[in-house]
Amino acid sequence: MPTAHTTLRSPVGELTLVATQTGLAAILWEDDDPRRVPLPWGARDPGHPVLRETERQLGEYFAGARRAFSLPLDVRGTPFQRTVWRAMGEIPFGETRSYGDLARRIGNPGAVRAVGAANGRNPISIVGPCHRVVGSSGKLTGFAGGLAAKAFLLRLEGAQAEFGLST
Repeated sequence: MPTAHTTLRSPVGELTLVATQTGLAAILWEDDDPRRVPLPWGARDPGHPVLRETERQLGEYFAGARRAFSLPLDVRGTPFQRTVWRAMGEIPFGETRSYGDLARRIGNPGAVRAVGAANGRNPISIVGPCHRVVGSSGKLTGFAGGLAAKAFLLRLEGAQAEFGLST
């Protein structure tokens, strides 16, 4: 799987975008643990069509002009992870769900911890809205980009009232 990458300065820090010829493979955080999404970055190619389109759509999202992404994806994961990621992708803009909600959604209510682990391995943060998943108490919990970035993304989507986040 040959890949290409570029970096994007964003309101939540520098993001590394990785794509294959088929689609977006990863959005990685500035201080991301390389074991979280083990993927070769390939050559730097800011002109790669998938990377350019990802940059454009992320720019619109951060500007408040985009609520959903329409990108070709090429994410790798186990069948269970992919099931969790699909369910996570169905969480509407500006709303949240708990890990337990996702476990029930995929028909496996006892798999809360496994859902949390799969969520933590989501390779396409922001586009795959793992920031919309919270603890059962409604508190913001672990996030590869850090809790400040998670809070920022939820505020951007208008979830501040739900979490008492200031604007």
